[in-house]
Amino acid sequence: MHDTTNGTDRPVRTAIVGAGAIGGALAIALAQAGHAVSVLARGATLAAIRQHGIRMVDAATASDTGRAATVRASDDPSELGEQDFVVIALKAQALPAVAAALAPLVGACTAVVSATNGLPWWFLDGMDTPLADRRLEAVDPGGCIGRILPAARSIGCVVHLSASTDAPGIVRRGKGNRLIVGAAQAALGPSAAAFAQALREGGFDAECTDAIRGDIWAKLWGNMNMNPLSALTGSTADRLLDDPYTHALIVRMMEEAAAIGGKLGFSSGMTIEARLAVTRELGAFKTSMLQDMEAGRPLEIGPILGVFPELGRKLGVPTPFCDAVLGLLRQRAASSGL
Repeated sequence: MHDTTNGTDRPVRTAIVGAGAIGGALAIALAQAGHAVSVLARGATLAAIRQHGIRMVDAATASDTGRAATVRASDDPSELGEQDFVVIALKAQALPAVAAALAPLVGACTAVVSATNGLPWWFLDGMDTPLADRRLEAVDPGGCIGRILPAARSIGCVVHLSASTDAPGIVRRGKGNRLIVGAAQAALGPSAAAFAQALREGGFDAECTDAIRGDIWAKLWGNMNMNPLSALTGSTADRLLDDPYTHALIVRMMEEAAAIGGKLGFSSGMTIEARLAVTRELGAFKTSMLQDMEAGRPLEIGPILGVFPELGRKLGVPTPFCDAVLGLLRQRAASSGL
């Protein structure tokens, strides 16, 4: 695939920031679509990718799927230079600490693709709401992300699939294959469409939308409760739903989130119980936050849950249940050294 955004005949230059499971899967797909893919990584992951590239294995058997990519890898953004696309596939809580270092990747025509959980740093920019262009401290503390990764150059990518890393540079694909791509600003529509097309060429079921914020909100509405509660309790999703007390708490949190969504112009398109039925179909799974807790990794507290009390205060919507769970989760993470 060649660059269709500036009329040149060179391959599209794409940098993946965060070479974990999702980042690795995206790198393989985009390389197979013809992008000149670079990966920003460090430590054992950097060494493994430099030596062996990125390889995908089957979820059930761990056998090689034959899907792999040899990519450029570095721990120095200035070594990679300006890109056509910069894909943020880090855990969202890690981005504020590294954002300033990403400046060499971003030029005047670079599109920045967020493929993270929760609300992205650009979510409120340009919205036709009372909070238009307001910054969310839970996502972008002090504005450190937005200064380097401009909201006006942002594209969203909602991930509806599971993946994990067996070892550095080895991606184990699980269920699902769907990605939803859309530009935050209409001017980036052609770039979003080109990116979605490349993902399709790389094997994903990728669709392009003009309403990416709605898709981001709909996914978050389904996991803003299950993730925190699973991390607090150590329980799989089915146990949280089966217990009448945690089930009631899940519903109360979703009601608060739905009230905030209504103020922002978002509708889930389904009832709370219908959304929980979708979650129940996934069975006894461990949420990503519970997996991070068990592995001793930092938790995505702000973008997944912290945004709701902050938005509630800005919009005059009470969020007592979200507030309580947020306080407990922050204490649990702190006492666990996370």
